[in-house]
Amino acid sequence: MKAIINGKMILPNEVVENKVLIFDQQIQKIADAVPEGIEVIDAKGAYVAPGFVDVHIHGAGGHDTMEGTREALEAISNKIVADGVTSFLPTTMTMDKAAVRQAFAEAKLAIDTDLPGARPVGINMEGPFISIAKKGAQNSDYVVKPDWSYIEGYEDVIRLMTIAPEEDENQNFIKKVKKETDIRLSIGHSNATFEEALAGIDAGCSHMTHFFNGMTGLNHRDPGCVGAGFSSDIFVELITDTIHIHPGLFEYIVKSKGLDRVVLITDCIMAGGLEDGEYSLGGQAVTVAGGAARLLDGTLAGSTHSLIKAVENVRKHTALSLPEVVRMATLTPAASIGIDAVKGSLETGKDADFVLFDEEFRVLETIIAGESRYHA
Repeated sequence: MKAIINGKMILPNEVVENKVLIFDQQIQKIADAVPEGIEVIDAKGAYVAPGFVDVHIHGAGGHDTMEGTREALEAISNKIVADGVTSFLPTTMTMDKAAVRQAFAEAKLAIDTDLPGARPVGINMEGPFISIAKKGAQNSDYVVKPDWSYIEGYEDVIRLMTIAPEEDENQNFIKKVKKETDIRLSIGHSNATFEEALAGIDAGCSHMTHFFNGMTGLNHRDPGCVGAGFSSDIFVELITDTIHIHPGLFEYIVKSKGLDRVVLITDCIMAGGLEDGEYSLGGQAVTVAGGAARLLDGTLAGSTHSLIKAVENVRKHTALSLPEVVRMATLTPAASIGIDAVKGSLETGKDADFVLFDEEFRVLETIIAGESRYHA
């Protein structure tokens, strides 16, 4: 048993001080005093938050999920645990079927055997069931119609899947996934009309991939995917690097959707945590300059963002409280993929996954299942 003292604990709706967080692999309770005979961790005034949950991340630290190797996943895990991430979904790209399934195989093994840093809790499949018209940085050579054989055998580990609903005839694939699996379906890289997007939501889509980006925009006579996102209770992902979305929209989106429907993500690529330069994404050349990652034609290609920076940016550019912002990087993403019963908040019985950070949003320590996996 262990206890964290002298921390400012971030609960879903408030910051609590002068309390003790008692835990082993799970949270036991928030108490007034330290029981005798247990290990004490002194937070020294730092914030103590639930571990961050990144449901959309391709890579970091010089490696990409699509390498399809244990080495790549370990490198990503080790990099993002230093940014306060405790749980993540390794995210695939639109590539050939063999490469996608190889990435699935290695991710499944990593889920089953654990990694040294942040823990993978499932797979995010971004493509190839998308629209070429809104492919973004996805490779159009490998875009295909929805095909069950891509996911067969991995239905139990894929937690999130991007799909363009207008490419799914009569939403038959969406309905089958909804009926036969626990996979959450996400509208993204979609050229759908407002009506087609709503049809996808009615059929079973509960999520939108990097909201505003890679989808039909909002127009007063043609509301598109963005309009469908605002007019439904679907979860929406936000990349808050101030490149993908103007920071002036952050608060508007949150107020329109609500804290329990906005998911902060990184969409980070292998360049995450590294210098500007030449990298790759899904087998395509990417140039990073000033922190912005782009294909050779100028198309944005993911980000070099971290979740601690995402939290800092939203806090900086809105009037939202710190607990409100942290919730969008913890409890809401956990809920969006169905793991909020065990992740995402400092509540008795949940996993002892924590991040300690200071007033300057510097991560000091990351704890997973009660064990320290990163210490600054």
